Amino acid sequence: MSAEPPRDCPLCPRLAAYRAANRSDHPDYFNNPVPSFLGENVRLLIVGLAPGLQGANRTGRPFTGDWAGDLLYATLLKHGLARGEYRERADDGLALVDCAIANAVRCVPPQNKPLPAEIKTCRQFLTGQIAALPHLRAILALGKIAHDSVCDALAAKKSAHPFKHGAYYDLKPMALISSYHCSRYNTNTGVLTEAMFDAVVKQAKMAAMPAL
Repeated sequence: MSAEPPRDCPLCPRLAAYRAANRSDHPDYFNNPVPSFLGENVRLLIVGLAPGLQGANRTGRPFTGDWAGDLLYATLLKHGLARGEYRERADDGLALVDCAIANAVRCVPPQNKPLPAEIKTCRQFLTGQIAALPHLRAILALGKIAHDSVCDALAAKKSAHPFKHGAYYDLKPMALISSYHCSRYNTNTGVLTEAMFDAVVKQAKMAAMPAL
């Protein structure tokens, strides 16, 4: 099972058409399925929703170029899960340490809202990415869509593992930790504070690397 969709993936016609429209409007954008951002010896996988139009769809790297990335990468740097300097570009030299970042849906959706069929279609790549990480010990899901898609990828019943910020589920051989998405909307409305996000990233790191 492949961990990455083809560069101009045709599997979701609505998303393919949206990419084509964005390619016409923004020819300098990446405008393709955004591949996972991988570190070495990955023990923690962070799963988001989908590329943002002005973020990863523009830059070609998950969570790069928008507010969600500002918060995510600052927090990863703080906890030693990244090294270098985040400059909102895919070529900024930032490297992940013991972790990786992927999205439940690899293509930017209109209004940032993928359809259930698109989430299901793209799950094969999430499943493939999980399978391709032999040292993986924990997954941090950002938002309910990512949480539910991870549950489906791991054949875990969602009714027994409901989404909740800070939830911890032992899905042997790995743990699932869930967080509200680090979007500007959630932080502006107080649904997620920087302190809350810091705590859940720390929790996920401890689950993936208990000796560190």
